[in-house]
Amino acid sequence: MSDPENVINPEPSGIIRESLLKLSEEAQELYLSSQVPILDAIPTPLELYRDWIAPNKPVIFRDAVKFWPAVDKWSPQYLRETVGKKEVSVAVTPNGYADAPNGGYFVMPEERTMLLSSFLDVMENPGNQPGVFYVQKQNSNFTDEFPELICDAAPDIPWFTEALGKAPDAVNFWMGDERAVTSMHKDHYENVYCVVSGHKDFILLPPTDVPWVPYANLPPATYKEINPGEFVIEENPGEDVPWISIDPLKPDIESYPQYKHASPIRCRVEAGDAMYLPSLWFHHVRQSHACIAVNYWYDMEYDLKYNYYTMLQNLTWRDKPGMI
Repeated sequence: MSDPENVINPEPSGIIRESLLKLSEEAQELYLSSQVPILDAIPTPLELYRDWIAPNKPVIFRDAVKFWPAVDKWSPQYLRETVGKKEVSVAVTPNGYADAPNGGYFVMPEERTMLLSSFLDVMENPGNQPGVFYVQKQNSNFTDEFPELICDAAPDIPWFTEALGKAPDAVNFWMGDERAVTSMHKDHYENVYCVVSGHKDFILLPPTDVPWVPYANLPPATYKEINPGEFVIEENPGEDVPWISIDPLKPDIESYPQYKHASPIRCRVEAGDAMYLPSLWFHHVRQSHACIAVNYWYDMEYDLKYNYYTMLQNLTWRDKPGMI
């Protein structure tokens, strides 16, 4: 992780600290839960918007996409036969952490293009290939790279599209090694995360926890494999990247004491389930080996919620970042 000296939002003090602690307490009392609720039925678009989207609360919809043909069909054999000869973008790292702090840098994965059949070979025999492989490119790769598979899933989530009155900005396909980890971050999207096979484990933090989530400005870098299994970190040109500097799996409270006030929520999304992950919620993700998921990003509304979040963030930032 990063050097605590580089943290740009140290623990606040004085009246600001007391006010922020009071805000966190009120959030716990008024709208947060210690668990992500699970619904056995899809609500109407009106209920969805009123009960979950407007109040910015996560929820799991049990078996929401279990009817997708993909849940039964997307075996390695089927994927080989259907899209095995397609070239896909694959992120490769030495440790499973792509887009994450390491050695004082914000390190991005080595991006490789390979046949999907070759990627599936790695998934079936991960010990035969050095590095951790993950299909995770977040540029609507499902619609761009896997159009042959859309009929097995869906181009959007109809009940969510109706609730928001707009189509998703991007639809992403995820498949990877169980060692692959998505470091803690947030997105400016309303996210519907659907698991097709295996499971995903999430650690969530609400937007009201932003005062307690340490960030550092880190120079950008990329992993590069110079010999089989030997990776180096190569610094990239460009501005520093503000990124979360704590690992919620083993938080260093001594270095980042403000994190002790955070309120992490853990949940597991199983095959056939969909989770609504609201905009601006921090999330850290792990998965079972070769888990497959498809997520739908709907652009958030830049409304009063956005403005309040920006204000709350800027109360504690040493260098005012605007909105990140």
